[in-house]
Amino acid sequence: MDKKQKKIIYATLPYIGIAISILLYFVIPESGKQKRTASPYYIDLLLVTAGVLIISQIAGIFAKEFGQKLNKKMPFYTGLIVFLALLNTVVSKTRWLPVLYFPSLDRITGLLWEQKFFLLKNLLFSLGLLIQGFLWGLITGFFSGLALGYNQKVGYWLNPVTKFLGPVPTTAWIPLALSVFPTTHGANVFLIAFAVWFPVTLMTASGIQSVNKVFFEVSETLGANTFTKIFKIAVPASLPQIFLGLFYGIVSSFATLMAVEMNGNSSGIGWYINWQKSVMQYDGVYAGLIVIAILCSLILTLLFKFRDKIMVWQKGVIRW
Repeated sequence: MDKKQKKIIYATLPYIGIAISILLYFVIPESGKQKRTASPYYIDLLLVTAGVLIISQIAGIFAKEFGQKLNKKMPFYTGLIVFLALLNTVVSKTRWLPVLYFPSLDRITGLLWEQKFFLLKNLLFSLGLLIQGFLWGLITGFFSGLALGYNQKVGYWLNPVTKFLGPVPTTAWIPLALSVFPTTHGANVFLIAFAVWFPVTLMTASGIQSVNKVFFEVSETLGANTFTKIFKIAVPASLPQIFLGLFYGIVSSFATLMAVEMNGNSSGIGWYINWQKSVMQYDGVYAGLIVIAILCSLILTLLFKFRDKIMVWQKGVIRW
């Protein structure tokens, strides 16, 4: 099989998966246990997916690099489509799984569409809370890691404190934070900032301590001051570790966000998921999980893009 034939097969695979999904949806009768929706939302989603893929493939004809990347991902997209088709068949066409905890894809996609503005409102609230906490955690974590890694005297006092406080799960601080801070919002911002602070501090300090001491000695010989040694030598050399700390910090911040929004909040995706669980509407629980997963994936993708832009000199070296 030559490259051209392989490319054609890859390009058509998702549409075969969509056709199989539609066939399973209409040919196999419903079990009668799932709640019916006003429209076949899952089929609508498949058709929208097909339209997006067609538009993307047309764009790939003119943007060669984008087209090549898209073509390589087609088998994965096909696998995802087929997996969802099999999942929907099991939950909608059989009685193997309890309906309460495993709603059909029609119900989940229908809820996402029908409550899109309400979900967007909660998503924006969560995003605002996340940004505030993340920025505080990033700033304090970067400078504490800088001091810890560069200055031995600061490290003498700060290192034991970091080792003592850092490993404590963020959720363990919830009762104390709610008692200390005058508002729930302030406590939530602190908890998210704390979740980001530890990995950023740890990886920044580790990165700076791993910088070759010869670089500092040469810079001193050339007359470099402390500011130059820190921000022209130490920080650029430790950027891979700093970005790794940011990655861990983002993951921790999302986990903390979900935990704190389930305690005393009246908005946010975490609150929405908890509310839907309390009223036994698990299609809403899955819808909230999908929204937060998409947001987390988008933020991590932007972080990787920014990392690649900043550290172009390490292209092909970084594995994460």
